[in-house]
Amino acid sequence: MRKYEIMYIIRPTVEQEARKALIEEMNKVLTDRGAADLTVNEWGTRELAYEIADFKRGYYVVVSVKANPDATAELDRVMKIKEDVLRHIIISREEK
Repeated sequence: MRKYEIMYIIRPTVEQEARKALIEEMNKVLTDRGAADLTVNEWGTRELAYEIADFKRGYYVVVSVKANPDATAELDRVMKIKEDVLRHIIISREEK
């Protein structure tokens, strides 16, 4: 397993309960595929560097996890489908 750092931005108009459900759903995609050491850090609503889909703010979530490449590939696929996820990035952090 590799160590990954994942950041995604959720639309600021999403209700708190729906946002929590979305974060849980994204975490479940990883854990269902054998991910371990899942750490979720919610940064909250922040200004975007540039407008995305007419939004100037977004809700930032950062996840650190040890996972297989197929788990992150599935997460990438799911995030591309979700309309409430404005942007996302998955970075591999090789342990030394």
